[in-house]
Amino acid sequence: MTSALVTPEELKPMIDGDVAVVIDTRDPESYAAGHIPGAVNMHDIFTFLATSDASGMAELKDKFAAEFGAAGLDGKKTAVIYEASMNTGFGQSCRGFYLLSFLGYPAVKVLHGGFAAWEAEAMPVSTEAVAPVPAGFDIDEEAASIMMDVEDMKAAIEDDGAVILDVRDIDEWIAASSSPYGVDFCPRKGRIPGAVWIEWYRMMKPTALGSMLKSKDEVLAECATVGITPDTPVKLYCFKGARASNTFLALKEAGVKDVSIYFGSWNEWSRDPSLPIEEGLPFTG
Repeated sequence: MTSALVTPEELKPMIDGDVAVVIDTRDPESYAAGHIPGAVNMHDIFTFLATSDASGMAELKDKFAAEFGAAGLDGKKTAVIYEASMNTGFGQSCRGFYLLSFLGYPAVKVLHGGFAAWEAEAMPVSTEAVAPVPAGFDIDEEAASIMMDVEDMKAAIEDDGAVILDVRDIDEWIAASSSPYGVDFCPRKGRIPGAVWIEWYRMMKPTALGSMLKSKDEVLAECATVGITPDTPVKLYCFKGARASNTFLALKEAGVKDVSIYFGSWNEWSRDPSLPIEEGLPFTG
């Protein structure tokens, strides 16, 4: 299996050969202070909140197909997405990877270690604004199977063969907080019924170049703690699909075959009082 992760040493010749479109998901201020030469800034890869109903998914597709096309993605060049570092941006580069995969873009990679790794390798940094050449971006509707909606998650709750994996931070999992945006940002705190938990940070470990995704065997060892094997259908969620995207990439790199994300995640689920949740501490029986 070809890795979706690319190192700074691998990315540099791709940029020099004009075979990549590099997308920086950081905030505009960080981008302006210094970015990978030629990179296009798209912070709303991280900030955009999506609902999983038909209109929400249509808006998501239309918005990002237009933006990715404007960034120069023509179906031939490889999209390479990066953030500040793998453990500081809530998985935002991986959210870009997931969005492009959902839209069916044929070649997508994530800069492993992010901008921190790029700088650690003393690669060139630019402050110049970029004016990309727009391209036609085609959506492959069949690629959307990795996206779950509310009905898919309701079905997963009843499916004994699937594992619902919550990858939110510990305070969200124990129902002390509703989101990373604030304790009471959402109306309800808790978990989707039947979910198991691996905090998304556990899919990474520190290295000399910053936080990196763990190896295949290390990720599978983490998965085994909650009963996930490479053949287990895994249904991921977090708050808005970013941290889940980090785990999505880690699981796919480790060879887990069937992984999908409920992208609306807790931001959507918690706001519908008709949907069931588990409240309180998860370990009190």
